[in-house]
Amino acid sequence: MTMGGSDERKDIVIIGGGIIGCATAYYLTRHPSYDPKKHRIVVVEATRVAGGASGKAGGLLAVWAYPSNIVPLSFRLHQDLALEHGGEDRWGYRRVSCGNLEAHGRKRSELEGLGAAPGFSLGKRAGETRKGGKAWSGTGLPKDLDWILPELVQGYEEMGGSRETAQVHPYYFTMSLMDLAKASGAELVIGSVTKINYADVSSPASTPPPAIDRSGNKSPSTSSLSSSTSSSRSRRKAESVTYTDKETSRSVTVPASHVVLAAGPWTARLFPAAPITGLRAHSVTITPAGPVSGYALFTEISIPSPTEVGYRGPVSPEIYARPNNEIYVCGEGDMEVEVPETTADVEVDESRCDDLIAQVSSISDHIRLGRVTRKQACYLPVLNIGGSGGPLIGETGVDGLYMASGHSCWGINNAPATGLLLSEMIFDGKAKSADIRQLDPRRIL
Repeated sequence: MTMGGSDERKDIVIIGGGIIGCATAYYLTRHPSYDPKKHRIVVVEATRVAGGASGKAGGLLAVWAYPSNIVPLSFRLHQDLALEHGGEDRWGYRRVSCGNLEAHGRKRSELEGLGAAPGFSLGKRAGETRKGGKAWSGTGLPKDLDWILPELVQGYEEMGGSRETAQVHPYYFTMSLMDLAKASGAELVIGSVTKINYADVSSPASTPPPAIDRSGNKSPSTSSLSSSTSSSRSRRKAESVTYTDKETSRSVTVPASHVVLAAGPWTARLFPAAPITGLRAHSVTITPAGPVSGYALFTEISIPSPTEVGYRGPVSPEIYARPNNEIYVCGEGDMEVEVPETTADVEVDESRCDDLIAQVSSISDHIRLGRVTRKQACYLPVLNIGGSGGPLIGETGVDGLYMASGHSCWGINNAPATGLLLSEMIFDGKAKSADIRQLDPRRIL
């Protein structure tokens, strides 16, 4: 049920300071009905803005991404944001070329540490059809892609030119949107949300389910009411959000007419019905030995000597050249370690990072002779329901409670559209800029 009209006071609490939460705050402050004297927007983040995947992603933008009902809108909004706010300088926005690259890596002895751990595709390649090893029908390496050793390339296939693909630096993009939102009246609170509190909006005989804290326990403030039940199904309304302030360790409750769950893989901790889990992804950043042209590469690298111990066939790291003379490399995801308490507790498996470095070094001396600047890991929010692609954007069936999660590897790409659509839902009562009925959380909750 949509909560109120645009003229009513709105206390909007956004849970999560990643790109989805920050983009939502930004677009709420840009909505024609937003009045900072009347409405309040609070972003509650447990550790730091862009502390999770939003600060460690690759930042690829593509018109061929998914889902198709919001991608064109989001791709255009990225360009609009860059033009309005100087995104080229502020967060590294630029158009790039993108391609599939098949290559033979150099000798196994130069790829120390390449393990045999199984991985999960991040799902970013259009089609995901070539894992079986069929040769790609490439037309040759582009001349300006001179930082890949041409004698090792078996095929190159363009996925998109500068009209279809672009990039941003995710950390700076997320931070910028939060700063812009704050400049227009939004507030940022660093604190860990412990529960969402609900009020009963059905008949007096009915009682709402108790608030659930992050450990799955009933909230003491409401559990005493659980004995009063009704045969009819009660309806709940989001009423407030309780968090523990990071600096003071005090418990604080803020009123909320609207709550936006944008907590990524942590969404289900606060709303157990959410079918969201986390896929861990490792990445590294490298300062190359020389300048590199603007390409995003999806690779399939064959490793020599298949009889050696630990050989696991072709590997598929993704390589993104950034405008600040940086190369970003990410690999397949894994689910070996559960999602931790916060982004600050994410465990980095350095051996996986070393594997990535070895893999991409095997086809590029610019990388091999470069300097590794960061080894990192994050968790991508993915749906754990088979046959249902993400994200989930919209109302949850609880009045005033919205979900914006499950964006998988396309969170940066689809954040502007997500934020704009949520701002429309909250202020206009419905999404106007795109048809997102297929992404309605109520379809699967």
